Amino acid sequence: MTLNKLARELDETARQSAALVDGITEALELLSSSDAPSAQTRKEVARMIISALQGQDRIEQRCNNMALAVRQFALLPPGTNPAVYDEIWAELVLDELRVPSLTSAGHLSNGDAELF
Repeated sequence: MTLNKLARELDETARQSAALVDGITEALELLSSSDAPSAQTRKEVARMIISALQGQDRIEQRCNNMALAVRQFALLPPGTNPAVYDEIWAELVLDELRVPSLTSAGHLSNGDAELF
């Protein structure tokens, strides 16, 4: 179960990485269109880039949390009750953007970007 859970979390992290790249690609396509980007387009591109930065931060935190879990697993003796592994997983926060204290990337509020 533990390795299956880790595999699912790694799959989700890979999915999030792909979504991040898609967002950046879309932002670059908007900026590189043949028409000069309007102020509204530039604002939208900035929002997209900030969202991608949040995604990168989320991925970094997910990886750090999964690494912490694996280090804790490595310290457990053979034959450890599976409930102990489940407890370690339960203590992790893998949805970092829901918990503001776990993400350092900017958030949009009142139309202003605050990156740090």
